[in-house]
Amino acid sequence: MLVPGESYDEVRENLNWSIPEHFNIGVDVCDKWADSERLALIYKASDGNVAHYSFADLKQLSNKLANALKTLGLAREERVGILLPQAPETAITHIAAYKMGAISIPLFSLFGEEALEYRLSDSGARVVVTDAAGAAKLAIIRDRLPELRHILCIEDLPDLSALPDLLNFHRLLETASADFTPVETLAEDPALIIYTSGTTGPPKGALHAHRVLLGHLPGVEFPHEFFPQPDDLFWTPADWAWIGGLLDVLLPAWHHGVPVLAHRFAKFEPEAAFALMADFKVRNAFMPPTALKMMRRVEKPQERWDLNLRSIGSGGESLGEELLDWGQEAFGVTINEFYGQTECNLVVGNCASLMPVKPGAMGRAVPGHDVAIVDDDGNPLPSGEEGNIGIRQPDPVMFLRYWNNPTATEAKFAGDWLLTGDRGRLDDDRYFHFVGRDDDVITSGGYRIGPGEIEDCLIKHPAISMAAVIGVPDPLRTERVKAFVVLKPDVQGSEDLAKEIQAFVKTRLAAHEYPRDVAFVDDLPMTTTGKIIRKALRALET
Repeated sequence: MLVPGESYDEVRENLNWSIPEHFNIGVDVCDKWADSERLALIYKASDGNVAHYSFADLKQLSNKLANALKTLGLAREERVGILLPQAPETAITHIAAYKMGAISIPLFSLFGEEALEYRLSDSGARVVVTDAAGAAKLAIIRDRLPELRHILCIEDLPDLSALPDLLNFHRLLETASADFTPVETLAEDPALIIYTSGTTGPPKGALHAHRVLLGHLPGVEFPHEFFPQPDDLFWTPADWAWIGGLLDVLLPAWHHGVPVLAHRFAKFEPEAAFALMADFKVRNAFMPPTALKMMRRVEKPQERWDLNLRSIGSGGESLGEELLDWGQEAFGVTINEFYGQTECNLVVGNCASLMPVKPGAMGRAVPGHDVAIVDDDGNPLPSGEEGNIGIRQPDPVMFLRYWNNPTATEAKFAGDWLLTGDRGRLDDDRYFHFVGRDDDVITSGGYRIGPGEIEDCLIKHPAISMAAVIGVPDPLRTERVKAFVVLKPDVQGSEDLAKEIQAFVKTRLAAHEYPRDVAFVDDLPMTTTGKIIRKALRALET
């Protein structure tokens, strides 16, 4: 935990990592608080009903689920897919998996069949917990998932003959014992796999140890102004399937015994977001930049809602001076930007009470992390010089490895440094400035989107011969996905075909990944080895 000080240097010097030999995320975020009726979760459902859960409630329910999963044959270090939005069952499944010594796999509820099939096949998931909509998707790919044994549905069971192994989540809990002894896991034992965006080829599964939660704490406490403080209450519109929702908000808040508000809009509505934060007296929020840009369109929010915010963090895209000024006026706080990635998260950030916030800068290295600009061989570069953003190993927040991909794991490091794949520079005050991305990742609406997975999906369309995807500037989303497609002989491009291609990707991958622009071209710029030159495509847009 960060100790407040008079300066950034003092806070940095006062932080000493204390990673115990044994540590279990499920015990830490739930069981250690369960001796009282301390509030853990406020859940506002889509129908407006509100439910409250104490840590004692979560302990009992997660124990029941752990026993039920054990009865179904789930063993230590086997994988549990969690295909759910923000909901109590999402958190309960994570806690149960950790306490069993199993490995959780958060899955975005808007993923299509192909995206789900890849992740579940690659991870060898044995169990998936989902809702009726997720079960319907799984029914389409069930026969292609031989390692999957059981699907637990949190809603009334849909009539899906393709899923004979479909079970009712809540009925299983009704008959299970509430007594469960958590597995004594090492801090280095695997706890969860979070899949990357698939920037170069298929998505990679970043395997994290139980210690990853402890590694996240300074990166949460710093931009949230020495979180926790009395009466803090956390909310984010970001889905808990992403590292930003799960490990930037939910689990760190519960580590500190701070309640979390759960409510996921089917479609983000700026006015509803203001009202939600006012109604529940939210004190701390993680707001992706696109959400902030949409909320900025609302007129005079400070006059319409009685907000109670103490801190706002934002990450994924750079915030400009105009948006920072608006945030101060609308929320009464300075929005603190932070930076990280799935493999090594929350390592750079701002803390307005401790140091000036520079518009356009991501902040300084979060205390506890050694971050630098390095060359391709891992040699630190001087201030002002552009290079790779790197994090020195070992680091408690750093991933263990890529699942089933030792080659990619090895390529992620240069000497003592993990290379993020992002380019940046340091100024004379040691603030980091983001320059660009080596891996062609597209930043759209707060999501990091890799072109590889979209391109793979596009070429499955019967009309498409070849495809390439880039990000193009967008005033709201920062970037939007644009696809360049080469059609098969005798196929003519048209507006109707473009719409058909967009729907094809949207239903198979995810709504945030489909190409909002489709361009029909005769050929694609390629290297002599057959690699698409996306830089040449981006040059066409400038």
